[in-house]
Amino acid sequence: MPDLDPEDEKLVILARSTRARIQAAEGAAVRDTDGRTYAAATVDLPSVTLTAVQAAVAAAVSSGAEGLEAAAVVTAEPLVAEASVHAVRDLTADAPVLRADLAGDVQEILR
Repeated sequence: MPDLDPEDEKLVILARSTRARIQAAEGAAVRDTDGRTYAAATVDLPSVTLTAVQAAVAAAVSSGAEGLEAAAVVTAEPLVAEASVHAVRDLTADAPVLRADLAGDVQEILR
């Protein structure tokens, strides 16, 4: 696992616990530019489908966040979904997106 800032480690832990709590496909957490964190899991309803990152970004935006410092997603997938990356980039062009496996080990950091 790469050396992570303690605040980024917290994002991974929050994302992992959010995913585990409801046994979702993914869990995600984002930190806004004010240091507030938002967590969410995959949303898969007949009328709405969101990746965990999209849901976390939506929670941040609906709470007034204007930018993101970082995002983390815990997933079994080998890549971060393109829609997830786009959701983060909609707010901040250079926020790192950490992809961790189900054990919480960071496998990749997209910058």
